[in-house]
Amino acid sequence: MKTKLDIWNQLIERGFHNLNNIFYNLSTPALYEQAVRRREGLIAHLGPLVTRTGQHTGRSPNDKFIVKEPGSDKDIWWGKINRSIDEEHFNVLYAKMLAYAENKDLYIQDCFAGTDPEFKLPIRVINETGWHNLFARNMFVLPKKEDLKDFHPEFTVINFPYLQASPETDGTNSSAFIIVHFGKKIVLIGGTSYAGEIKKSIFTVMNYLLPKKDVMAMHCSANIGKDDDVAILFGLSGTGKTTLSADPKRKLIGDDEHGWSDKGVFNFEGGCYAKVINLSKEAEPDIYACTRKFGTILENVEMDIKTREVDLMNSSLTENTRASYPITHIENIEPSGMGGHAKNVIMLTADAFGVLPPISKLTPEQAMYHFISGYTAKVAGTEKGITEPVATFSTCFGAPFMPLNPSVYANLLGEKIKKHSSKCWLINTGWSGGPYGVGSRMKIKYTRAMLNAALSGELDDVETFEDPVFGLHIPAKINGVPDEVLNPRNTWENKDDYDSAAKKLADMFHQNFKEFEVDVSENIRNAGPKKL
Repeated sequence: MKTKLDIWNQLIERGFHNLNNIFYNLSTPALYEQAVRRREGLIAHLGPLVTRTGQHTGRSPNDKFIVKEPGSDKDIWWGKINRSIDEEHFNVLYAKMLAYAENKDLYIQDCFAGTDPEFKLPIRVINETGWHNLFARNMFVLPKKEDLKDFHPEFTVINFPYLQASPETDGTNSSAFIIVHFGKKIVLIGGTSYAGEIKKSIFTVMNYLLPKKDVMAMHCSANIGKDDDVAILFGLSGTGKTTLSADPKRKLIGDDEHGWSDKGVFNFEGGCYAKVINLSKEAEPDIYACTRKFGTILENVEMDIKTREVDLMNSSLTENTRASYPITHIENIEPSGMGGHAKNVIMLTADAFGVLPPISKLTPEQAMYHFISGYTAKVAGTEKGITEPVATFSTCFGAPFMPLNPSVYANLLGEKIKKHSSKCWLINTGWSGGPYGVGSRMKIKYTRAMLNAALSGELDDVETFEDPVFGLHIPAKINGVPDEVLNPRNTWENKDDYDSAAKKLADMFHQNFKEFEVDVSENIRNAGPKKL
């Protein structure tokens, strides 16, 4: 075990001086005590820690930057997603953070990103608040005692939410900032208390490092069946990755971030970060149970101050209420965080137009087209300023976290699907019977029935019909799902309105894909919606 002197010397190497107390790798109960003592949160009935994140109740994508430096400059897919900031501004902000830390208590967690020993990344998370340090402890892979004897972090995250940037002098867009420096192996986070920025910054790092080792980095959940069949579920926040991967009949590998190597699929994380608004015990019993456990952090969930009962139906603070908990809170997990190669590849979308079928079989070319497109709807509260679903295309189902050119990830996925004969599916967890505001969200019991049918092999030889607009292959019948639900056009009262909405979305697909046409084959270019 490292001594405090060892930690202190390593902090000095990073530029820290004149610190007060250093709380190193505190346990969950100890971090609870710190958070409550410092009034960072309150303990709810049955043990979860309830916290508030202030004005930032979701990610701040416009405040995230990558430092433009010689070592990584040529690798980064610069543009509207990966914004650059120069080293001079980074150095100024780093100096501000070091000065800000003087005479303060700091919380440090040394942990790993990645469950596969061959690819795990040693990281250090430095916080000014106890509850953010508990978040890091929940979300990353905890080291064993022997791991700490000679622990040297390859990346360091410094998270000071109460330190505000000055856009005029610091080169930021607001007082919040998330800055990744691949050369110095540092992430700076300030001006926002939304804990999700911590885990997503390391996800960005993994998405930069692993493809260079021929490992596919994926924004997906993953689980494994009784026959050791692995399923991965791609999708942005709010599309159902966490909900659908928590299946009592299948062991959970992880709920959000994974790698796919030559050995198989492995989790990047040691915890889950589930959206819990309107969560019910009946529909999602596993995740619901986690909101009632000691060690869970509930972000922006309302609580009765007298009874300490939480109200998961209350969205008065945000639609993006969250629960962070160690994956061991889920009973049915794969303890190694690893599995074999994916037998089924699921792409989840929440279609706000209500025109995509609830499930469809994809050819390999269609799978590549929809992976590159990454169509979904940004769900209310997931990002600051989003109050209702907005149609969006996020390439690779995770563009905000993908620093390399999308073709890098697409080619890796295509190679994996082809090599392992993976079956591919597109599942719409969004609207049916009309667009958002008119139709209704697809019932989760139907989505689960369709997903189970796909994973069990029930749909391997089922009769399908082709969608005339999107060219997707729709199963004609699925046990437990009304036939009319399978064809989205049948669920609309006004068929002309459906046709118009479908054509509108198809045109959006075509317009979006123009950016990627030069990087893909003709077969993939022709695998999208038909040009009517």
